[in-house]
Amino acid sequence: MASTDKIKARILEIAAKPHNVTLADIEWVMNQLKQFGEVTVSENVHRKVWCFDGALFSVCPHHKGSKQLKPAYVKEFLNAMIKTGWYE
Repeated sequence: MASTDKIKARILEIAAKPHNVTLADIEWVMNQLKQFGEVTVSENVHRKVWCFDGALFSVCPHHKGSKQLKPAYVKEFLNAMIKTGWYE
């Protein structure tokens, strides 16, 4: 598992490039956060919804013609990380 510093550095990388974030980037962070608390995810064909430490956010991975997520979903993720104290 990754260290706290490595996870925070990855979140900073995501914040620095909100137009070039993939679902795999978000999933990596959420998988690493499992060592610090309960991470739940529910998904269907259109959306994934994560809950960590009381913060909810969702991602729709379907962006026609691109594997990058829309910046609005990245912003939701970053807001959740702010709520949980993993990003300032």
